[in-house]
Amino acid sequence: MSMIRVGTSGWVYPPWRDSFYPKGLAHRRELEYMAQRLDSVEINGSFYALQKPSSYLKWSEQTPDDFVFSVKSPRFITHMKRLVDVDEPLATFFASGILALGPKLGPLLWQLPPNLAFNADTLAAFAAQLPKTTAAAAEFAGRHGDKVADRAWTTTDADRPLRHAIEVRSPSFAVPDVPEILRANNIALVIADSAGKYPYFEDLTADFVYARMHGAEEMYVSGYTDEALGNWADKLRTWTAGGDGYVYFDNDVKVRSPYDAMGLRERLAE
Repeated sequence: MSMIRVGTSGWVYPPWRDSFYPKGLAHRRELEYMAQRLDSVEINGSFYALQKPSSYLKWSEQTPDDFVFSVKSPRFITHMKRLVDVDEPLATFFASGILALGPKLGPLLWQLPPNLAFNADTLAAFAAQLPKTTAAAAEFAGRHGDKVADRAWTTTDADRPLRHAIEVRSPSFAVPDVPEILRANNIALVIADSAGKYPYFEDLTADFVYARMHGAEEMYVSGYTDEALGNWADKLRTWTAGGDGYVYFDNDVKVRSPYDAMGLRERLAE
């Protein structure tokens, strides 16, 4: 049975305090509070720096058994190495603790920079390099670098499918080769609503759908009307027929994302 999970991109935002988060709520309980209202979240601190196994374990303990985390992969791989010569950085990321999430580990998000133009050989090589199971990721993690030498997590409690989603931001990716490469590796092409700033794709390239909602009219700022959320709910039902979906709201500036996420969940339940 397919399932559409809805959450936010991150949960630690000072403007949310005394607004979405009740006044006086301890900061350490914010994830717990959010997880009572949504069933997934996109970890985005991992984009900026490698997190620790202890953090992933703590986050897992603070959420219900059926909660799922997507993990935004390091910008070092996507923005600095630009997907090339990334064997050790990938291994280091896989060893940084994401496998400690166990059954709560959802898709890994790979967000590419706007100035990274499409190259078929580069994308195909990177897509093929990504491990498609947690057992393969654990084996890959054994080749980690020194950055996690004293805290590497290189085991998995069970062998499960490991999903990947790629968000592209260069118009050069609007070519037939892109969905072909991603379909061959069961990698989702992110459906990103970015207020027209970046290319928009609706190609279904994997056995699941991954959508990011950056803002209806202005990136990271604009909220979504009831009508817009209803339209998105209809689209998501169509796209996920027979598969799962993951939707994350990233319009956090004016504290819209948690409310829009809850609104979409309500409409999906209708």
